[in-house]
Amino acid sequence: MEKVDRHKSIVKEVIEEIYNMIPPDDQIETQLVEDDIRGHYQLNEVGWLNDTYRRRNNFMHIDVKPDGKVWIQHDGTDLKVALMLYEKGIEKSDIVLAFHAVHRRELIPEFAIN
Repeated sequence: MEKVDRHKSIVKEVIEEIYNMIPPDDQIETQLVEDDIRGHYQLNEVGWLNDTYRRRNNFMHIDVKPDGKVWIQHDGTDLKVALMLYEKGIEKSDIVLAFHAVHRRELIPEFAIN
């Protein structure tokens, strides 16, 4: 449980850093979603552009599984979030690049496959 809690704390720290990088916008709201009980962390954007185009987008989704593995489900940034998590203390062997199919993950052996 200690590993799971530590990984959740690191994921929250990183996702909050990313959230704080996003400049305020009068039309599009950035939402930080943190579910510590279930281990789900997301960044979303919602709103209207010029009252004509609806924006609803999830651009970051990370899960911390009960075994402590950190699954990056979606990374719509250019920030190399997996490396940010590693630099904060999560071993690469505990980070799953889940946005890639398993056969692609096997080509990056320093990260976890499952």
